[in-house]
This record gives sequence, structure tokens and C-alpha cells, in this order.
Amino acid sequence: MRTVGTDELGRHLAALPGRPRVVVSGNVAVPWEVVRLLDAHCESYVLHALNAPAGIPDRPGVTAETCFVGPGMRRHSDLSYVPSRLSMVPVLYRGPLAPDVVVVHCAPPRDGMLSLGIEVNVLPAAVEACRARSGLVVAVVNEAMPYTGGDALLDVTAVDLAVEVTAPLPSLAPPAPDDDSRLIGERVASRVGDGATLQAGIGSIPDATIAALAERRGLRVWTEMFSDGVVALDRAGALDPDHPLITSFLFGSDELYAWADGNPRVRMTRTETTNDPALIARQRAMTSVNSALEVDLFGQANASRIDARIHSGFGGQTDFVVGALHSPGGQAFIALRSWHPKADCSTVVPLLDEPVTSVQQSAVVTEQGIAELYGHDQRAQCRHLIRDAAHPRVRDELWEEARALGLA
Repeated sequence: MRTVGTDELGRHLAALPGRPRVVVSGNVAVPWEVVRLLDAHCESYVLHALNAPAGIPDRPGVTAETCFVGPGMRRHSDLSYVPSRLSMVPVLYRGPLAPDVVVVHCAPPRDGMLSLGIEVNVLPAAVEACRARSGLVVAVVNEAMPYTGGDALLDVTAVDLAVEVTAPLPSLAPPAPDDDSRLIGERVASRVGDGATLQAGIGSIPDATIAALAERRGLRVWTEMFSDGVVALDRAGALDPDHPLITSFLFGSDELYAWADGNPRVRMTRTETTNDPALIARQRAMTSVNSALEVDLFGQANASRIDARIHSGFGGQTDFVVGALHSPGGQAFIALRSWHPKADCSTVVPLLDEPVTSVQQSAVVTEQGIAELYGHDQRAQCRHLIRDAAHPRVRDELWEEARALGLA
């Protein structure tokens, strides 16, 4: 690893041949200093990031490529969405999405090892694929990045060029959940016993679910990401103290980042591990909690598209639904409000007209109740969804549609 200034790095980026594919840290760890340099020195390129936040360059010559669309790419003028389960994205880097450049956001090295800090995810696979084809690996070394272990550790010899920065990480103190989210979280938590293993997605409902588990004991964590709620569980004595906390990325408050810094219990793990359904299935009473935009009377969930336009992607929902259902004592929940407050419509619909993200969950949970799905025939599933999950305003209409679909 050779540390350079921004001027020299800019010259290297300007000399990249052709139209390079540049993979960068995503979520809240985007290395903005190098993204801006790239945009200033490279006329045409493909920028690949997962769940990118606002600020991604949008001009002629820039393609925004991703397998999970974040707010920074949703309305990009040249969006290239590549559908893929998150567990399979590393495989794409060895084939059709081979990177020419990888830019990672790291904590300063200790004993010759950098740390990817709060964002591991698909980055180890991207670095390996880039090095295999003699591409360029760049590290943004930031004193503000927490130093985490596991697959976050990156040997300095794997990095060609590094630039040093001191910049605060995006942080967000967990907001208080609204009444609906709190009720849904309590309903899901009522189904989680001592000793279960948790995976929870992003949002107010998963946060509320975690908050409602403070009285449990011996809980384990195997998840794509976690936030401040896991810290609260730890302080409440709800977690198994002898089991590592497995995650692929973090996002939350400055307090979370300080807690994670150097914490040996936090094991940052690459996507091929966290999202492998076979490994998920081996976890004790694996409990998966995810949300969706809508569900239909066949128990299918859409968490990806709105009016045929890509909103996010598969992410890890399918990986965890499948893995949890194969775990002894495992459960997979889709948790959502029964009425969409912004669109002013029911989230339980007769039949999805958008591509399906996942199917065959254990139950669908709304503020109305818990609709049991697993092990019931399709007519019983439909009955439970209308009776126990749908908003009262649409139940009569849903019964009429159910009869037309042969479900009632």
C-alpha cells in the first residue's frame, strides 16, 4: 500500500483505460472523496455500489450499477439494476460484473491490517476479483472509521493506493417508533423465545421488534446488518455472552460505532457467509424479520418494485426466508402496516402485479394481527390474511377478490 495525495490519485484515475467498472463501499460507508475524484478525472465509467445514498454522480457518461437500489440511484438517469439475491453478488464479481477498480473505506491499519469497519458486505469478494484481474484497489483511510474484526480485516498488501482523510461517518440516532410500528414489533416479539437467533431488516418495524425483546435471554444475532437496538439488547442482558454477533454492515448512532470499535464480539462477516441459506439454516431457532411494500392473498411479498419501477431489490430477504424455514424451530416473518400512509392504500392486495421478492413465510404481521401462513392450505392462508392482517376498510373487497381467485 502506497499513500498518495488526491492529485496523484486523480492522475491514476484519469489514466484508467476504456470505461472502467468501479466498485465502492455502499450503504453509509461510501468513500465520497474518491467518488468525487473519479467523477472529475474520468469522463465515462460505471459506478457500482449497494444501497447507495444520495450524492451519486448523475451526468452523461456515468452509469449507476447495483444489485440493490438505494436512494442515491433510484432516479438516476442511467440506472443499471442487476437483479440478484445478495448471496450471489460475489459470484457476479467473478464473471459478468468483474471490477476494474475497487475503492474501500477503512480504519487506519493495526499490525499491517486495515479494517473495513462498518461495511464488509460484498467488498472482500470485490477486492479479490479485482486483484485476480490486476485491477486497482484503493483505500480511503479514515481515522473516524471504527476498527472491526472478522472479514473486515484487509492486509495492506492487498491495497495499491491509499488516501488519508478525517471525516465523520453518517450517523442516525434511532427514532422512537410510531404506535403501529411498536404494536407490530410487539406482535412479532411475542413469537420469539429465549435462545432464538435474530435477523432483522432495516426500518422502524424491525427496530421496534428488537426493542420488544429486552426481557429475553440467550438471544443470538446472525444478520446482514444491525443498529443500536442490538447494543440495547446487550446492555439489557438479553444476548448470549458466549456467542459472536454476526453481521455484514452497521448503521446507527455514534454510540453504536464507538461500541463496535475494537469489540471482539462483533464479527463482521462477508456476504457469502451471512447470506448463505445453508449456514443460516444451521443457526438455532433462526428468526427472520423483514418488511415488504405489499403482500397478496397467496402469501407472496413484493419488497422491490413500485409501479413496475425498481425501488430496492431482492437484497437478502429470500436468503433469510429460506434459511430460517430450514432452521430447527426457525421462523420467517413479513411485518408491515396494513395501510400504506403515503400511498393511502391497502398493503394487502388480491394478487401482486409486481415481481415477487419472497414467498412462503411463516406469517405476515400487521398492526391488525398475525396471519398464519406456513403449513396451511392456500384457502386458509387467504382467510388468515384477510381476517388477521388486512385493514378493515378493504376486507369486504378482498373477500370478493378471493372468491374470484378461487380462494374462498
